[in-house]
Amino acid sequence: MQINLVPIFAMLMIIFMGMYFFFHPSYQKSIQAKYYYEIGDYKEALSLAKESFNEDKYNRMSSTVMAQSIISLKYVEYINEAKKYLDDINDIAIHEYISDADKAKIRLMCEIMLGSYTKLASSVITDKELVNNAAKFHAKFESLLEKVHR
Repeated sequence: MQINLVPIFAMLMIIFMGMYFFFHPSYQKSIQAKYYYEIGDYKEALSLAKESFNEDKYNRMSSTVMAQSIISLKYVEYINEAKKYLDDINDIAIHEYISDADKAKIRLMCEIMLGSYTKLASSVITDKELVNNAAKFHAKFESLLEKVHR
């Protein structure tokens, strides 16, 4: 009776690789970074991914989480800025008469937000909710710009 050692050797390799990834500090941090990315805490995810990447430059998970966190933070910044500008525009719009200077302010805010949107670049793993929210704000600013130009 002959014992086939290949499956046993393969299983041992998988176990050792798993233990390496589980106990290596860089991979522990990259797993934590991935967790924070998944729950939407992009700043913490970026911080942990940078630490992990500094410990091990070959840790692809940390480099991926780092890149995705930067992209997601740009989306979050765009959405927050859009909300701020919309609040400012609403403050202007409550007046009965909107002066030419106020129209120019609104036009400028819309152009800034439309230009900022074109600089955003999502990837396959970027949070779809972030991408959709940014697209909704972009559409609002396009609509506002059309109304101001009339």
